[in-house]
Amino acid sequence: MPKRKMAWVYTPSKQPKPKVPESIKTEVEKKANELVESTLKPQHIKSPPPNTDFNYIVDIYTNWYRSYFYFCAKYCCPSPNAIALDFEVKFARMEYVGDNKFNLAYMRHTEQWWELYQGLSLDQCLATIKDDPNFMP
Repeated sequence: MPKRKMAWVYTPSKQPKPKVPESIKTEVEKKANELVESTLKPQHIKSPPPNTDFNYIVDIYTNWYRSYFYFCAKYCCPSPNAIALDFEVKFARMEYVGDNKFNLAYMRHTEQWWELYQGLSLDQCLATIKDDPNFMP
């Protein structure tokens, strides 16, 4: 068996993620919840479909986890063949990167986050979530 060659490879260290200040957390929650109540819920929460084989959205909400702010949708599964009665899906993610800027990503069909925008302000992120079809629940 031939001997494997070893080589030195430069791997830069990862920069630590900035901690989100409480003032920014409360501002993001306030503005995002206004968007959810005024726009997202009226657009996407409808009455249950007559056919019980299809899932439908029953709630849209937001959630912080470390330096990530998520937009989530809760679906109901009325089908008799359903594995569970309901499930939750995260459909948009704002990552705090410091200096009041965020990276904006959506959840792809492959269940991978896909970052579309970098270095946006809070208002730019919320406007993009409202208008860009990639961020639909």
